[in-house]
Amino acid sequence: MSDRLSDTHVLITGAGSGIGAASARRLANDGAQLLLVDLNAEAVKAVADELGQAWVQADVTRAADIHRMIDAAYQHWGRLDVVFNNAGIHGVRPLLEITEDEWDRMYSVNLKAVFFVLQAAARRMRQQPPIAGSQLRGKLIQTASIAAFRGGQNYMVHYSATKAAVVSVTRTAANVLAADQITSNCICPGVVETPMWTRIDADWAEIEGLEIGEAWKRRTASIPLGRPEKAEDVASVVSFLASRDSDYMTGQAVIVDGGLTMGS
Repeated sequence: MSDRLSDTHVLITGAGSGIGAASARRLANDGAQLLLVDLNAEAVKAVADELGQAWVQADVTRAADIHRMIDAAYQHWGRLDVVFNNAGIHGVRPLLEITEDEWDRMYSVNLKAVFFVLQAAARRMRQQPPIAGSQLRGKLIQTASIAAFRGGQNYMVHYSATKAAVVSVTRTAANVLAADQITSNCICPGVVETPMWTRIDADWAEIEGLEIGEAWKRRTASIPLGRPEKAEDVASVVSFLASRDSDYMTGQAVIVDGGLTMGS
């Protein structure tokens, strides 16, 4: 363990699996105190119990649940230093077949919820004293995606649109909240070896009549660093953004993809 994030209080949404769970493990190892949040109570409890951290079951598409989880953080610690606004969903569907319900569901989770978590956290952060050892009052970290910068993906238009919007919201929040000494940045992972990508691969295979695993192979074959991305690769960047080392960064969309989008 390290003390890089000692006395840092962090709320992580979507913490039951994938990037959220990997980030919880990394931040706990770096000394942070965590409140882990997920819709799946069993999954988030398992991660929290493993790490000896607090947890809350919440649906981030519900305003009451958002306020309840933010309140829980302040009840635990009296403050909240970092929010890793990570909860999200994926969908694979050809552009001409996306339904209104599918579009609305994607936006509800990946954009609307992200915005209102950010808003609720910022409203409380701006009222609190600075983080120990820093002039900042708080840090907001969103999960976007390299899909935000890669148009033309036939099966991912609704997902890509939400992630591009997350980048926009991140930058607007950075500008608006700078006077309150709150930073806002987002991470843009590539093709990450998580349960989400297992589902994407299966959906892609069904649409194109591929063998299971073939879509994954195609997507990872062109990664310059020569291996698929792991959730831990993203978690290390989350730890940096949560730490004092990133205090002078705001409004940034940090691409973590092994070079996949280099030059695009």
